[in-house]
Amino acid sequence: MNILNNLLRNLAKGIFAVSLAAVIFSGVIILEINSRQLYLYGFDKYRVGETTGLSQTELDKVASELIRYFNSSKEYINLQVTKNGQTFELFNEREIIHLQDVKGIMQLNSRVFEYGLIYILGFILWTVLSKPQRWQMLANGVLGSSTLSLGVMVILGIISALNFNWLFYQFHYISFANDFWMLDPTSDYLIMLFPGGFWFDAFLYCIIAVAVISVVLGIVSWYYLAQSKNRNRHIDGTSPRQVELTK
Repeated sequence: MNILNNLLRNLAKGIFAVSLAAVIFSGVIILEINSRQLYLYGFDKYRVGETTGLSQTELDKVASELIRYFNSSKEYINLQVTKNGQTFELFNEREIIHLQDVKGIMQLNSRVFEYGLIYILGFILWTVLSKPQRWQMLANGVLGSSTLSLGVMVILGIISALNFNWLFYQFHYISFANDFWMLDPTSDYLIMLFPGGFWFDAFLYCIIAVAVISVVLGIVSWYYLAQSKNRNRHIDGTSPRQVELTK
């Protein structure tokens, strides 16, 4: 029975570690997708106004409408802009279908965040209502999750630095069942609005944000575990110095 209980506890802790890593990563993606400032920063950095011929007012509108679309129940985006006094539909059929596919990925990401958060809260509640030493299991789970997240971010960071284009294309090949994402940078506004450099920057910011959060959580959990270990030594009647002398 004890073996089964230990197995279940380790399994619950492992799922918690993976869930926390997934929630951190998906949460950062949600923040980026809904960051109007990130869109406008990219438009300015890569001179999208010059590439597309759209004014700053129209670019502001594009950023806001894309965010609104990703958070709406609309199946297809309908975005009209004005250029040189002419109003027209910004995206063509291929771009509209691709944006629908992207929205599906974003919805999946949101579900990962929501379900992961539910499990995390349930695990924490179970820990709070259980024996005090279970807090150490929670801290171990956080430390494991931080290590996992940091390791994955380091690997992704190295791959991105070596060949981001390869990683970007692999993501699209795996994520999309069609080739509507293969757009023409000379005529399709979607790729003119968001060139490869924009996605590299966004991915880099995501890696840095996840890494920073992971390091902070890892340090806090490690400190708690170290303090708990010292307290347990004192409770047993042996100080850390005494333990060192007996070695």
